[in-house]
Amino acid sequence: MSLVKLINFVKEKHSTQVRKYTGEPYFNHLLEVASMVDDCFPYAFEIGLLHDILEDWQYTNCTMEDLYHGLIDCGYHEQVTEYICNCVDDLSDVYTHDMFPEINRQSRKKMEAERLWTIHPNSQSVKYCDLINNTSSIVQHDPKFAVVYLQEKEYILTGMTAGDPLLLKRCQDTLLLAKSQLFIDL
Repeated sequence: MSLVKLINFVKEKHSTQVRKYTGEPYFNHLLEVASMVDDCFPYAFEIGLLHDILEDWQYTNCTMEDLYHGLIDCGYHEQVTEYICNCVDDLSDVYTHDMFPEINRQSRKKMEAERLWTIHPNSQSVKYCDLINNTSSIVQHDPKFAVVYLQEKEYILTGMTAGDPLLLKRCQDTLLLAKSQLFIDL
């Protein structure tokens, strides 16, 4: 397997995507999440690096089939490829506005949270890192939205508890710190 080849695959797929508030390459977020989760379980780095590739299809133009073949092309064995694909699928939002425009945001986010409670523990660990990384940016650049965001993420963590306990604790602490920075009591 070639991690360098995978990194290049991900960079290419996300090449047109930038972070909402800073305009920096989106790949930086993916690399930060992957680095945070890296030593937690086998192929954690890969899953962290790929966690948004299907969800952000409007930028990546990547389907599950593309992801599967991309991993095979990078030298990952079939069984490992299927495992990585399943975890990335776990991490891809289902209850989006595009798919469920008739359902309001609050209901969609509740349904998405409850779905996340049931995903693989390793996928939950990656999600913790994603939340950690996103929280500081949102609090810094959009404090008004951060109030809603933090409430949604706290609800997710009430049931998404099967992942790495140290990462879960770090995620909970990150949300608490963010709340204190905003001087709110959620």
